[in-house]
Amino acid sequence: MQKAVSSFLTHVVMAGNTLLLLGLATSLWGISTAFAIPATFFAVGWSGYGYYVHWKNRQAWRAYILTLSHRVKRAASEVIGELPIGIVLYDEDRKIEWHNRWLAHITQRDSLQGVFIHELFPEMKLQKLRETTYRLDAHEKILRLLHRAEDRLLFVFDITDYAALQQKYEDDRLALGLLVIDNIDEVTQGMDDQTKSMTMAKVTTVINEYASKHHVYIRRTASDRYVFLLSHKDLVRLEKSRFDVLDEVKEATAHLKLPITISLGIAAGYDDLIALGAVAQTGLDIALSRGGDQVAVKNHDRITFYGGRSNAVEKRTKVRARVISHALRDLIRESDQVIVMGHRQPDMDSIGAAIGILRASQALGIEAHLILEGSNPAIERLLEVVAQDKTMSQRFISTMLGLERMTMRSLVVVVDTHKSTMLAEPKFLQLSKRTVIIDHHRRGEDFIGEATLVYMEPYASSASELVAELLPYMTENMDVGKIEATALLAGIVTDTNSFSVRTGSRTYEAAAYLRRNGADSALIQHMLKDQLADYLLKADMIRNTQLVYERYAVTASNSGVRYSQLMIAQVADTLLAMRGIVASFVVSERTDGLIHVSARSLGEVNVQLMMEQMGGGGHLTNAAVQCEGTIQDVLQRVLAHIHHYEKREEAQ
Repeated sequence: MQKAVSSFLTHVVMAGNTLLLLGLATSLWGISTAFAIPATFFAVGWSGYGYYVHWKNRQAWRAYILTLSHRVKRAASEVIGELPIGIVLYDEDRKIEWHNRWLAHITQRDSLQGVFIHELFPEMKLQKLRETTYRLDAHEKILRLLHRAEDRLLFVFDITDYAALQQKYEDDRLALGLLVIDNIDEVTQGMDDQTKSMTMAKVTTVINEYASKHHVYIRRTASDRYVFLLSHKDLVRLEKSRFDVLDEVKEATAHLKLPITISLGIAAGYDDLIALGAVAQTGLDIALSRGGDQVAVKNHDRITFYGGRSNAVEKRTKVRARVISHALRDLIRESDQVIVMGHRQPDMDSIGAAIGILRASQALGIEAHLILEGSNPAIERLLEVVAQDKTMSQRFISTMLGLERMTMRSLVVVVDTHKSTMLAEPKFLQLSKRTVIIDHHRRGEDFIGEATLVYMEPYASSASELVAELLPYMTENMDVGKIEATALLAGIVTDTNSFSVRTGSRTYEAAAYLRRNGADSALIQHMLKDQLADYLLKADMIRNTQLVYERYAVTASNSGVRYSQLMIAQVADTLLAMRGIVASFVVSERTDGLIHVSARSLGEVNVQLMMEQMGGGGHLTNAAVQCEGTIQDVLQRVLAHIHHYEKREEAQ
C-alpha cells in the first residue's frame, strides 16, 4: 500500500516538473532562440528519462505483486491443507468434489473424492442440517460438523479432547445424599440393649461396606441418619445397580420379625451446595412419603425412583393425627368458607373424605362446599343417599359457582390426590392463599406446591380413613352424622376391597369409630351391589384376558365400549384373585373418553412404578393412569412396561 502511494506521488511530481520545464522552454522561444532550443531538448530529455524510470519502477512493482500473489496462494493452499479442521466441497449430487488433507488423515483414507457425503457422515442425510455432533467410533473421534448448504460447504472439527474434558467435568460433579433407617424404632421395640446394639452394628456395617465399595464418602449424623458424598460418575454406576444396598440391608436383617429398610434422597446436577442439600432433603422426604424402602434421585428437573418393593409399615401415631387435626381446625376457623374437592372422576373414597371435611367445617360453624361436576357410576348411589338430606345436597356445587364464591380468606382442602393435574379444577389453587392436602397415595413428582398443611400417609388404606381419624379431635364430643359416617366407611370399604388389601390396625379402628357413629354397613353393601348388565360387561372384559410370563393377567375392553372407573378397578381385583396371578392390568375407555389403566398386585410386583412411568401413580399394590390415545396403543405400552420390568428383575 505504501509503495502504491509512493509511486502515485512520484508520478505526480514528475508530471509537474515536465510541465514546468516545457513551459519555461516555450517562454524562451520568444526571447532567444539560442537559449530556447537547448532548453526544449533538455525538457524533452528530462521528461523522457523520468517516464523511463517510472516505467521501470512499475515493471518491478508488477513483478513484486505477482510474486507476492503466488506466495500468498501457495501459503493459503498449504495452510488449508495443514489446518486442524476438515473442509469439504460437494456437488449437487452430494458427492465430495474436494477436501483437504486433514479430513483424509482423520478418516484414514487416501481420497474421499466421489464419495457421497452421507456415506461419510450419515447425519448429513438431512439437507437443512446446520450443525451436529458425530462420533467416529472406528477411530475413537468425536467430530462437530458445521454445514453451509447454500455454498455446498462442510467444516469438520475434532472436538474429542473438548468432549473428554466436558465428560470429566460431568463425571466429577458432586452429588449429595441423605440416608435414613425407616423403621428402626418399630424393629428394635422390645429388644434389650445388647441385641439392639448388635442389630444397629450389622446395619451400619452393611451401609459402610457398600459405601466403600462404590467410592462413596459417608458419615453418620445420628443413630439412624447418614450423609454421604459421591461423584456423578459413581452415582450413575449406583443407578445401574438400582441401589442394591436396599436389598442388602433387608437381607442382613431378614432373621428379624420385621426386616430393617432404608430410604435415600440424592441430589445431583446443582453447583450451589445449599441448593444441593435442600434438594437432597426434598428427595428424602418424597422417598419417605412414598412408604420408604426406596431411593429418590433428583437430577435437575428429573426425579427417578428405585426400590419401593416393600409394603409400607404403618408408622403414623394418634399424636400426629391430633396435631394435624388441631392445625386443620385452626385453619378452618380462620377462614370465611371452606372449598373441598378431590380428583377428576371422583370415586367413593374421594367423595367420602370430602363429606367428612364438610362435617368438620359444619361442626366448627364455618360454611363449606364440595366441588362436583356431575355424577359417575362409582358414586351415583352415594349421591342418591346424599340427595335425601337437602342441607347436605345443597353443599354440592359446580366448579363455576365455586370459583365465583372464592375470596382471599377461603380455605381449599384437597382430598385423595396431591397432583395438581388430577384436580377437578386447578384454578382454585391459584385463587387461594391457603391449601390443605389430605392423601394416602405415595408422593409423585407432580406435587401441589406451597400447601399450608400436608397430611400424606401412604400407610393408610384410604383418604376416608385419614379424615375419620381427624374428626374426633376437631371438637369435644364431635357428632358425625349417619350419612357422613356411612360415606366415610364406604370409602374405606371400596379402597380396601372390603378390608382385604392395604388394611392395618388403624383401618379397623377408624371403621369401628364410624360404626359407633351410625355408619350403615347394609346401606354400603347396597351401594356397592352390581347390576346384572354391569356384571356381564365385566365378564366380557375378563374373557379377553391374556397371560404374560404366566403370572401377569392383562386385558382390554373392546373398542367403542366405555366402562366406569369403578368397573375397571373391579375387573382388575377379580383377575388378581385368580390362582397364580401376581399382578393384573385392565385397559379400557372411560366414560369421559380417556383410556384408563387399572393395575393391581399382591406386593411381589410394584405396579406403582409402572404406572408412574406412564404418567400415573398410586401404591405398590394399587395404581392407575389415565391416557389419551387408543386402547390398543395404551395396551402395547402396558405390555412394554411389563417386559421391561421382567428384564430388570432378571438382571437383579
